[in-house]
Amino acid sequence: MKVRVAWLGRPTASPYEREVETYRKRVHRRWPAEDRPLRTSSGGRDKDPGRVLRLEADILVRHLEPGWRLVALDEHGQTHTSDAFAKSLQNQADQGVEGILFAIGSDLGLDKDLVVRADEKLSLGSMTLPHLLARLVLWEQLFRAANMLGGGAYHRVGVQ
Repeated sequence: MKVRVAWLGRPTASPYEREVETYRKRVHRRWPAEDRPLRTSSGGRDKDPGRVLRLEADILVRHLEPGWRLVALDEHGQTHTSDAFAKSLQNQADQGVEGILFAIGSDLGLDKDLVVRADEKLSLGSMTLPHLLARLVLWEQLFRAANMLGGGAYHRVGVQ
């Protein structure tokens, strides 16, 4: 099963970007993994944000391959424990899912029709996070899941 985190925005020079890449490489040991920045529409963001959101949704959907599941990161989505997230990923792999596209919206969020269409809505928590931190948290949780499923020692439960 492949993992792709597609996000709308521009990469920035930040120590967090290095950490995102570190976790992506670690995830790649278990599942082919890619972090894919997608250019946002720059025109009309203030005048017609609904149009911009639809254009951005079209851009995201183009990166969804046949046999893949779409997971929209959304503040109203389902939250998981790390263990439940790992089990969910393993279940999808066991069911023959080719890949998962995790979609992170622009500063405008995600188009509501795209969120409705998504196979799953995932929330990283009820607080709003900057896109870069959301990516970092998601990649860390993907690595944690991969490590747990591979019998690694990264995730420690109940350590006092």
